[in-house]
Amino acid sequence: MSMPQKLETIVTEFREAPASFRLPILLEYSKKVPPLPQYLEEHRESMEQVHECQTPFFLAEEIDDEGRVHMYFDAPQEAPTTRSFAGVLHEGLDGLTAEEILAVPDDFYTKMGLTEVISPLRLRGISAILWRLKRRVRGRLEARKAG
Repeated sequence: MSMPQKLETIVTEFREAPASFRLPILLEYSKKVPPLPQYLEEHRESMEQVHECQTPFFLAEEIDDEGRVHMYFDAPQEAPTTRSFAGVLHEGLDGLTAEEILAVPDDFYTKMGLTEVISPLRLRGISAILWRLKRRVRGRLEARKAG
């Protein structure tokens, strides 16, 4: 499995930072989650809840005509760590092809050195977000091929 360049850059930023800076860097990514488009704001039931997260977290994705994946995340502002995971995934993966996203190592976040600053329960959340995103992307690809 390979890591897309955008995500590799983020991983390197964390890995090279002193442990004491990793959490503040992570929390900055909570600001990088774009607002939901209007149609998702009005139809949140079309988003999938990631039950493994400690806070209510929802995701949706689309694959455009060029085969690029666009992802949408909904997490409360008062859950900055969870929003930060969404920000990392959005910054590192949005706009890539489905194949590139499916090739991301499931444990890429371990290379970020977050185990030193984040609880295992929270790390399970980012793992679950990526797993569900990949499952949904895989399902969309299969539907395109079948349809």
